[in-house]
Amino acid sequence: MAGFLAMLKQSTLVHLCFAISFFTSGLIINTVQCVLYLGLKPFNKRLYRTIGYYLCYSFYSQLVFLADWWSDTKLTVYISDEDMKYCGTEHVLLLMNHTYEIDWLLGWMFCEKVRVLGNCKAYAKKVIQYIPTIGWAWKFAEFVFLERSFEKDREIIGRQINEILDYPDPVWLLLNAEGTRFTEQKHEASVKFAQEKGMVPLKHHLIPRTKGFTASLPFLREKCPSILDIQLAINKDSTVKPTIFNILNGKPIEAHMCVRRFPTATLPEREEEAAAWLQNLFREKDRMQDSYHRTGNFFTDSGVAERPKLQLHRRPATLVNTAFWVVATLTPMLYYLMKLLFSGEIMYFSIGAGIIFAFYMLMVKAIGMSKISKASSYGAEKNGHSPSHQSTTSTTTESPKDK
Repeated sequence: MAGFLAMLKQSTLVHLCFAISFFTSGLIINTVQCVLYLGLKPFNKRLYRTIGYYLCYSFYSQLVFLADWWSDTKLTVYISDEDMKYCGTEHVLLLMNHTYEIDWLLGWMFCEKVRVLGNCKAYAKKVIQYIPTIGWAWKFAEFVFLERSFEKDREIIGRQINEILDYPDPVWLLLNAEGTRFTEQKHEASVKFAQEKGMVPLKHHLIPRTKGFTASLPFLREKCPSILDIQLAINKDSTVKPTIFNILNGKPIEAHMCVRRFPTATLPEREEEAAAWLQNLFREKDRMQDSYHRTGNFFTDSGVAERPKLQLHRRPATLVNTAFWVVATLTPMLYYLMKLLFSGEIMYFSIGAGIIFAFYMLMVKAIGMSKISKASSYGAEKNGHSPSHQSTTSTTTESPKDK
């Protein structure tokens, strides 16, 4: 039985069925979002955002289902009891290392378990808003799409943070300060930059770009009580690599996450001092990552106080939601596809085959996109890895309405 289940999880046909369900549900959700955006938001913004929360939760939680239930991925969290009490009760800025292809999905797992997944937003490249389903969902969910020009984006950052923090429920805003996902090539460029500037090179991170952080901080102080530092690590020797393809194939991944809370009021107010605080934080994060890879523990050699281990259990909500969409979308879609394929008419057969091929390509494209950093790097590719070209790609999650 176990062998059959493993074979089923690795079946391309099953993956295609999930893709059909996911993207069809996404288009349905996009349609509802569009109607509400035009017909409700101008008159009742709060109700629009409340309904939008549930729509986005229903969409995103299908991906969390893949990690929690399909692949049985385990996320061990290290957090103090005091810090855990604040999770889901206040606005926070999240600072997280951008190391793995699936770090965003592991972050969503944590958000879902503390009841704050539903309104996930991001500072993202402007072009993403034109991508069907996920990009359109982000557009209607009031994501921040940046121009990759810091002078233009500075105004957008301030305006949108004020808008986000005006939400009646807690918002979590994720900032990937490294600007792009860690690779060996980018790390070499980062080390070279640090040496040229007389900075301390990092072994497991890229030098953080501070402009997005310091530009955001003044707008966070009034309504955002704290910053959460999240350090994510996965064993380098694991036989199952942390990729979306392995998740889709039902292969379990074991990840470890340390969460620490810093009151916003304790951060320096001057821009230069705030930038130095961020640099120091990443040096500390680097010691934690190094300690984990050498000893299997964040705290052994890092100098960071040890936090209790917490195993957050998967919730049935993601399973029920995904099952609903699978039945609601696959039943009519497969019925009409079979009618097209077995109609005996070449034109109808071609239409059916074309629809299946389109869903397959969407699935392949989505897997490929997960390997690409979502960060807006303000020309980092052209100008080298410099903190002056700050990325502000971020993700926010709103309140625990799905309790």
